Amino acid sequence: MTLPGIALRQIIAQNVTPEVSDQSTVSKYPLVYVYCSKVVNQLREKFRTFSGDAQMVVEARVSQDRLDQLETNVQAYVDAITQVLDNSRGDWGDGFFFDGGYEVMFGGVKHGGRNFLQIAKVSFVLEISAG
Repeated sequence: MTLPGIALRQIIAQNVTPEVSDQSTVSKYPLVYVYCSKVVNQLREKFRTFSGDAQMVVEARVSQDRLDQLETNVQAYVDAITQVLDNSRGDWGDGFFFDGGYEVMFGGVKHGGRNFLQIAKVSFVLEISAG
């Protein structure tokens, strides 16, 4: 599954605000950012170095010069991201497990990118058992 109209170079593994990324890089929208926002070692397994959760985020950032169709385009990317997650339930190997749950948050439209920018965040938890 690929995201509609997006090249591999538009998928970035980094947690950076739109303001910083617009000023420091030449960005071609739409962009998808993937990052870990929180890690919790809950020590669920007695003899493991790490057994807990990682809160992961996939951000779809869409920017265009007109408001019409902006929200529809953001929703299309969210649909594609959630479809990838729906098809990726289970064991990811190396001690990572995804149970299939996620949360979607839509941000309001603001100035940025090519004029108007809207961001949607898809958050999900990876269970980790390592060491």
